[in-house]
Amino acid sequence: QGERKGTNKYYPPDFDPAKHGSLNKYHHSHPLRERARKLSQGILVIRFEMPFNIWCDGCQNHIGMGVRYNAEKKKVGSYYTTPVYRFRMKCHLCVNYIELQTDPGNCDYVIVSGARRKEERWDPGDSAQVLPTSSEQRERLALDPMFRLEHGVTDQEVLERAAPTLTRLQEAQDAWKDDFGLNSRLRRRFREEKKTLREEEEEAAALRARAGLSIPLLREEEEDRRLAALLSLRAPDSYEEKQRLKRSEISQRSWFGPGTARAAGGTLQKL
Repeated sequence: QGERKGTNKYYPPDFDPAKHGSLNKYHHSHPLRERARKLSQGILVIRFEMPFNIWCDGCQNHIGMGVRYNAEKKKVGSYYTTPVYRFRMKCHLCVNYIELQTDPGNCDYVIVSGARRKEERWDPGDSAQVLPTSSEQRERLALDPMFRLEHGVTDQEVLERAAPTLTRLQEAQDAWKDDFGLNSRLRRRFREEKKTLREEEEEAAALRARAGLSIPLLREEEEDRRLAALLSLRAPDSYEEKQRLKRSEISQRSWFGPGTARAAGGTLQKL
């Protein structure tokens, strides 16, 4: 395709390379075609990608990071020797125009008009991240030997405190490297649990069939086993059973007390 585009060009009969130089000059057109229609104003149309999440001021809709637009790029200044560019684009959901501008000093983009940024930034120090050295610290590290020594000692102490955490993270990452082994163990455990559940369901169904129950049975817990061990499995005696036992005890009891029985025995011996 590239060769076809490079070779299949039509050169008119009155085309003179010495006079015209190129086909673009012959046709009085720019190589960028419609993208360069405002090049006389210093504006070039480019394909711009949204660098962060924003809220459009026109339609109040959310525009996600990575959405692409045909934006007008224009140089509006300089940060030392780095040019500052401004990008103007139309919202794809309404007629509102959004303008963003580069910020070389902070390596970021800033919104000029037409939208507001969705704040999702945080302090790296709160998450114990290693912060980059500032320009003042780099200058002191280059010129001050004592500061360089203190900075090195501080960094070594931070590394020693973070070593156990880093070791645990490394071990956790190493444990997840063997995806096939982890998947095999997980599937094996699922099969065992599924087999256990199937056996419990069959046992519960058999128990319901024997007892004639139509309600579902819950799984037996350790608390249920402990409570069942404390209860007596024998049903309490009925009123008739208690009366029968009491009559039997009365009928087997002696009619005389212990003293009366001994006196009666002595009298019989004398006779």
